[in-house]
Amino acid sequence: MNEFTPEQLRDADERAAEMTSPPRQLRAALQQAEGYRNFLATLTGLLTVIFVLKGQENLAKLAPGPRWSVVGLLTGAFLLLITASWMMVSAVHERPGRTLPLGAVQILRYERDRARTVRRMTGWAGRLGLVAVLAVAAAALITWVFPGRS
Repeated sequence: MNEFTPEQLRDADERAAEMTSPPRQLRAALQQAEGYRNFLATLTGLLTVIFVLKGQENLAKLAPGPRWSVVGLLTGAFLLLITASWMMVSAVHERPGRTLPLGAVQILRYERDRARTVRRMTGWAGRLGLVAVLAVAAAALITWVFPGRS
């Protein structure tokens, strides 16, 4: 005895075919990219607030080694977050003025390839965002561990 009816199995097959179709894959990839983009924006704002509230007010008070480490980490994090944000915007919104292909086969290929590109860019942006977060956290930690002179 099967736990599912033939109708349920047929419906599940139809849903599976729909979920694996290029248009559905592209929609899913774009939704995921939009979520990551919003996450990066929120995370950047939170990190800025945390660093401003909990970090040194004046980095000039730090010894030269820790000071330049903090400056380097923050600069690197800033560049990584800009790159990750740009990648997410590029993933969600394609180049302005780009014309779409006209044939059915070309459209299906475009959707398949575009979904693959969006997933790849989202993955890279997520990794860059993580490294940026770690860099900001390390910079904040350095200002706490090496508070400098009063």
